[in-house]
Amino acid sequence: MVIGKPERVTQNRVIQLFCNELDYRYFGDRREFENTNIWEEHLSAFLQKSGYSPAQISRAIELLRREADNSHRNLYENNKAVYSLLRYGVDVKVMASEVTEKVHLINWEEPQKNDFAVAEEVTLRGNHERRPDVVLYVNGIALGVLELKNSRASIGDGIRQNLSNQKPEFNQWFFSTIQFVFAGNDSEGLKYGTVGTPEKYFLNWKEDEEDNLGYKLDKYLRKLCQKERLLELVRDFVLFDGKKKLPRPHQYFALKAAQEYVRQQRGGIIWHTQGSGKSIVMVFLAKWILENNPHARVVIITDRDELDKQIEGVFHDSGEKIKRTRNGNQLMSLLGKATPRLICSLVHKFGQRNGTISRASSRNSKISPAKPLA
Repeated sequence: MVIGKPERVTQNRVIQLFCNELDYRYFGDRREFENTNIWEEHLSAFLQKSGYSPAQISRAIELLRREADNSHRNLYENNKAVYSLLRYGVDVKVMASEVTEKVHLINWEEPQKNDFAVAEEVTLRGNHERRPDVVLYVNGIALGVLELKNSRASIGDGIRQNLSNQKPEFNQWFFSTIQFVFAGNDSEGLKYGTVGTPEKYFLNWKEDEEDNLGYKLDKYLRKLCQKERLLELVRDFVLFDGKKKLPRPHQYFALKAAQEYVRQQRGGIIWHTQGSGKSIVMVFLAKWILENNPHARVVIITDRDELDKQIEGVFHDSGEKIKRTRNGNQLMSLLGKATPRLICSLVHKFGQRNGTISRASSRNSKISPAKPLA
């Protein structure tokens, strides 16, 4: 491994990694072109292969553009609106007499059927011209931006460059579709965040730490940008709760283990330390369970009123409807109904009648031990 090579050498190697190892198409050097975050030519081609009519395709792209370029909202709100269309599809009605149909911009179930591509030196024209080193596209929609630095320069320089690019006076418009913001070099490796992530909250991915072969930058680009992994992260591990958030590695792997236990209808425990992001893990897991099992219900039990209120707020801010019970009677009543599917409560409310704790039910209650998940 040679440290101190020019940035151009690193960029050439990274482009080759995406094309030869990760099987991305190469969109070329885009420094002399007019560039966009929604490449309609490629998005239309994907939607046509997916079986949508020309009228549906035109309308879906129009609605996507409308959400991405809304000048009456800030970047966070535009990005959240675009994410909803990517995640759940675009409601399209071509004619008033027709029913509304979903046009899915990404095939989440079959990642390999999407069109993954990489472009370099993507010139962004607008208020002040900027040129991200590498941009990742899925079906013509820009989902990732990567700034590369010489190994003698700090990754922080690349992060700050990404952050300045998101400002209104530069090229904020381009980031309305972006899900991952990367910065890296050959000596420090790779850091990742998303739109609006402050520099101090950019994260390092950790996986297979015993594997020290090659450059850390390449290693973690392989981990995060492999097709199935990238789409999985975008689909199941993006959270909007006033700020846009991505998972830390331990949260991702805990959720993966929990998902497997749920599929097997097994119970378990996820061990956490203080400040490790318990509430975010709860949101990710609850959303996944409810979406993947239409008959499932999720009850979140805590032992402090302050924490109960906090969890209610986290779910509410993330757009999930959650019912916080007032007392034991209401809890038991809700548990006997099919809805709501998501409930939070205090453990003290189990065994309560008319607001008092039943000592008999408390004495007779038993808690079965569970096996750790992670």
